[in-house]
Amino acid sequence: MYGLAIVMAGLIYLPLRAQLKSDTHRASFSGEWRAKEPISMGGNIVCCYNSGDRMLAKTMKITEGANLLTVDFASSFPGEAVVPGQEKLAFDGKVSEINQGHGKGKKFTVKLSADGQTMTVNSVVHFTAAVPYHVNIQRQEFVNVTEVWKLSADGKSIAVEAKAKSNSFGSKERLWKTVFNKVS
Repeated sequence: MYGLAIVMAGLIYLPLRAQLKSDTHRASFSGEWRAKEPISMGGNIVCCYNSGDRMLAKTMKITEGANLLTVDFASSFPGEAVVPGQEKLAFDGKVSEINQGHGKGKKFTVKLSADGQTMTVNSVVHFTAAVPYHVNIQRQEFVNVTEVWKLSADGKSIAVEAKAKSNSFGSKERLWKTVFNKVS
């Protein structure tokens, strides 16, 4: 009877211990990541209007902190000088804002899933553009962007599924996917 109790305890304890051990070693967003193309260009819609924007970066270095990710990158438009940048993606539910000057910038919120493997970034990018056929008349334009970052179970890639809708490009929503692979 005692032997059966010990065997039963072992059958329950070992799988629980293995589960706890695997939970403590979950994959992490931290590291250096590289993609073939930047997030903003994959859907044939530009979601940024300044060099040095995260959406233009092909390489990112991500550091996980308490309740946020710090993303360091360098990016530019083709033919322009590379500009370093940093974004702090805080999971506090508050709206963050980046003002790039000259009527350009974005406001965004970030949400992390309970398991820490999926992150959603909702942004409103704004810029000033000339009204078609009226070069001297400027109007405020907006692009609503949702990025869903999914970290692979092995922690070796991040798939970023993005969708964007703009008041200047009609009512059509554009969808695309960019995959970042872990470099280090």
